[in-house]
Amino acid sequence: MKLLKRLAQILISVPLILIGLLILYEVFGFCVNHIATQRQTKQLVKTLEAEVPDIEIIDVHSETGNTGPTGNHVDCLSVVTFSTQMQQSDLEDRLYQHYDYDMWMCYLTQTEDGNYLFRLNTSAPFVDNIEGH
Repeated sequence: MKLLKRLAQILISVPLILIGLLILYEVFGFCVNHIATQRQTKQLVKTLEAEVPDIEIIDVHSETGNTGPTGNHVDCLSVVTFSTQMQQSDLEDRLYQHYDYDMWMCYLTQTEDGNYLFRLNTSAPFVDNIEGH
């Protein structure tokens, strides 16, 4: 009887332990993804400040999660709005050595009020985290 009782305890506790480990893994991934986004945003600001001599940062925004319309995945999104007297083509030339431009993951655009918006979207380290669902 003691053997059956012990076996029942093990059969009940193993799934609970596995569920607990899965939850810890997801929380760990959540934290790592947010740290990656913060690091990406800080690096973007640092690069902009180094490459654009007369930069005035207006707004810095970052977001971690599913930022696109396709599938369940986690992205690290960094958006910096800034002003400068430089032309867009000169800005792109200076920033090209650091970033590969495309029209979704990384681009520089001029806003209606004459400022610039730089958007950088990369995959998170834990791309299949629950945060992307």
